[in-house]
Amino acid sequence: MVVPQPRADDLLSVGGEGAGPEAWVAWQPAVLLVEDDAGDALLVEELVADSALKIRLQWVRSMAEAAEVLAVDVPDCVLLDLHLPDAQGLEALSRVRASAERAAVVVLTGLAEEETGLAAVAAGAQDYLVKGRVEPGLFGRAVRYAIQRKQAERAAVALQASRMQAQENARLERGLLPRPLLRGEGVEAVTRYRPGRAQALLGGDFYDIVQSVDGTVHAVVGDVSGHGPDEAALGVALRIAWRTLVLSGVTGAEQAARLEELLVAERARSEVFATLISLSAAPGERTASVVRAGHHGLLMRDGGAVDWVEVAGGPALGVVPGLADWPVEELAVPQDAAVVLFTDGLFEGHVGRGSERLGRTDCCASRGNGPRWHRSGSSTN
Repeated sequence: MVVPQPRADDLLSVGGEGAGPEAWVAWQPAVLLVEDDAGDALLVEELVADSALKIRLQWVRSMAEAAEVLAVDVPDCVLLDLHLPDAQGLEALSRVRASAERAAVVVLTGLAEEETGLAAVAAGAQDYLVKGRVEPGLFGRAVRYAIQRKQAERAAVALQASRMQAQENARLERGLLPRPLLRGEGVEAVTRYRPGRAQALLGGDFYDIVQSVDGTVHAVVGDVSGHGPDEAALGVALRIAWRTLVLSGVTGAEQAARLEELLVAERARSEVFATLISLSAAPGERTASVVRAGHHGLLMRDGGAVDWVEVAGGPALGVVPGLADWPVEELAVPQDAAVVLFTDGLFEGHVGRGSERLGRTDCCASRGNGPRWHRSGSSTN
């Protein structure tokens, strides 16, 4: 039975914690020697045999042979002679790095080529060794340190990329989490956004609250299917479009139809859809107009009771483009009652670390995690 050998990536996960000392002791790195001189190759084989580091060595004589090996499997380290029949100097280094980005590279130079070795390190090699001037102990340490140095470089690059991605995600999140546009002191908007898991991918959940000139309060909660920057960007576009339509006086079923047109034009894949529920409440009225497109219901708190309220609606946006209809449902809102809109992440969330979900019953008890509109007397608070 062949036991798979651990690789450098197994011992040093990029951006994570490294393996313990005992793992490094048992580690047998895979090393590819690219050397056209048989005598020099024999010297390297003797260094490997005498080194405390148990290296799995493979020898090839040209860059063409090296390319064939690297196309199948990338070793932990490449020992590279810069004077090959089909590649000379830093050209050889460049070709190896292009073919084996994850591998450390240690350049082999002659006695009078130390400056060439330094130039190779400046060009991306992890180290250089002078042929005939290396002891077995130094050779083993050089290979191991070169591999660890390469892993550290990759970790630094991954960390920088993660920081840049976090900055871009923050920009998208600012678009998903707007400032409510309220015109009067009689309106209070209460919102809460909380990712459902650690290091969550960006999602397409969005919400907004706008108060028009006549005092009518409009609120929306929506959810684009899937997770990632494309879905988040589409959520931002839908939210901004919704706010623009409200300020332009477009509401009800026509508003949902215009949003669907935008979604179909902007979505990256034809299977992407979005659900939403929007609410409009005029000042002095004890009803709210609700439009539901594939979204679940809402919560209403009246006194000490919190109830799940289902309202009539149509399909999600983008499921049957141009063919759907979204009825406007009038919802009675008693005095001193509160209405909560939220996404499905609330009641579909797991309870603790198990597989049990929160569910609708406990969702009602928790009072939701989305925008809340509160009816108190003849004003909106």
